[in-house]
Amino acid sequence: MTATLTQPTESRSARLITDGLDPKTWIIADTLLIGWHTAGLAGIGWGLLGCLFAAVIPLAFIKYGIRRGRWADRHVGQRQQRIVVMVFIIGSVATGILLMALLGSPRTMIALIAAMLVTLAALLAVTPAWKISVHAAVSSGSVAMLAMTYGPWLLLAYPLVAVVGWSRVELKDHTLAQVLAGTAVGAAVAATTFGLIR
Repeated sequence: MTATLTQPTESRSARLITDGLDPKTWIIADTLLIGWHTAGLAGIGWGLLGCLFAAVIPLAFIKYGIRRGRWADRHVGQRQQRIVVMVFIIGSVATGILLMALLGSPRTMIALIAAMLVTLAALLAVTPAWKISVHAAVSSGSVAMLAMTYGPWLLLAYPLVAVVGWSRVELKDHTLAQVLAGTAVGAAVAATTFGLIR
């Protein structure tokens, strides 16, 4: 696995948070937890299928790009490079949704992956002009959908979203405005899409 090197002047805790609570981690948590709530072990199976297209294949594509020297690390900080990655991920996630629908996945699981797709499309629309935070958007949207599934008490997990946002600002990967915008867009788009489809 390609590790992101910590620069001598950057916060080690911020780097650990950014890497440990990256979008992939939230996607895995969502697909497994919402899958379990939806249909037990069968739901986890559907979640793993969704996770394959929403996290595993995109991560493999990013790692391939790193090996080829197309981008510096798995967070793909440069905006033009990020657009290429986001377009690929949209294609992968859309393929996953189609396959899940054809195989008879529970509607809730399709709604979950569709919410990821629409969120990514919203972020892609902004990215050419402004580097909105994907970390903040995915973490915020994840907590929102988990709260919709398990109950509003899960909104108590929002401090984790704040910690993720802090790490992005601390590492100078994003401004506070980019993090706040990502947090708002992620929650609004994911929750709306998930709520409408499920």
